[in-house]
Amino acid sequence: MPSIEIVPADGLQNFLTFCRAPRLLYQGEMGFAPPLDAERWTMHAARLNPHFKQVESQAWLARKNGKLAGRIFAQVYKDEISPLGASRAQFGCLDAIEDDAVVDALCDVAETWLRARGAEIIHGPFSPSVWSECGLLIQGFDAAPMVFMPWTPPHLAKALERRGYKKARDLISYRYDVSEKDRRAEPGIMARPEWRGRLAIRTLDLKNIKPEAEIIVDIFNDAWRQNWGYVPFTLEEFMSSADGLKLVMPPEGGFMIELDGEPQAFGVILPNLHEITADLGGRLFPFGLPRLISRIRNHRFKSGRLALFGVRQALHRRAAGGAVILAFIEECRRRGAHGPLEHVEFGWVLEDNVGMRRPIELSGARIDKIHRIYEKSLAA
Repeated sequence: MPSIEIVPADGLQNFLTFCRAPRLLYQGEMGFAPPLDAERWTMHAARLNPHFKQVESQAWLARKNGKLAGRIFAQVYKDEISPLGASRAQFGCLDAIEDDAVVDALCDVAETWLRARGAEIIHGPFSPSVWSECGLLIQGFDAAPMVFMPWTPPHLAKALERRGYKKARDLISYRYDVSEKDRRAEPGIMARPEWRGRLAIRTLDLKNIKPEAEIIVDIFNDAWRQNWGYVPFTLEEFMSSADGLKLVMPPEGGFMIELDGEPQAFGVILPNLHEITADLGGRLFPFGLPRLISRIRNHRFKSGRLALFGVRQALHRRAAGGAVILAFIEECRRRGAHGPLEHVEFGWVLEDNVGMRRPIELSGARIDKIHRIYEKSLAA
């Protein structure tokens, strides 16, 4: 009989294995691109990611016959933090070989750990939070890999469903292909009489990121506070990734949108780093870091992702909110008119967020990927 061992991902060696597990398990799969190990360290290390101040958590590794076979993570938010509509008890970072026994063993240890802390319902995957990477991929397995978008094989969702996990929410990602019409960047919403003089768009000031960050976090929390799964996004969480954003985000990649002189929305488009990291195999040291910095500076990216976006709640489901979103899309077109960008991914968008989905679909974007958040009762 095959031997399956589940061990806590404690200690430096197990932590490093936990971070690189996806590339060890999925290397060569269509649609998968390995993230950089160093970026995973900042995401999953409790000392580097302020998210872990809000939760009690534990991670595990699975080995089958002595070889790495999977991983999982579980967390419980502190009593004062309640995700909107979702359980405080969550799992994440579920990755495994195609073997139900491995998936079952991983889920068993996570569910048992959560039950011991009073959990009655589990939601996930959140890896590690709603502001990081969410969901199991259920559509778009062979779509173009995109930075900070998780890829998981089809068998994982099926294995969870066999265990009694049900859909909680789907998260939609859209692909927008840049056309020749876009490159002509013809005037649009901002040229209309009712919006001319009221709407203004400026580039984020990366040299003075702290005051910009305060506005961004304020807008972001206001924009998303009524969305399923919401927990407050802290300034500390944003600032922990600000240096990385400044490194990879082009000067024209961040926008602040003002209506009648007041900041009402923002957006951050990141270049798709997978275009320049494929040959690094996830490794930055000892020789990958200088290569990466040089490539970021010199590469003409053909794809990117709208990684952060928010419109103040007061504008939701109003004409002004739709105008702000369309103005943002048109500004992306204008700034990319003379560049090499061929497609942009907009994601994630909650399936029931009609106010966000409608303007995106009106722009001509099409659904490219769907990630699913699952839930299960843990009651005896």
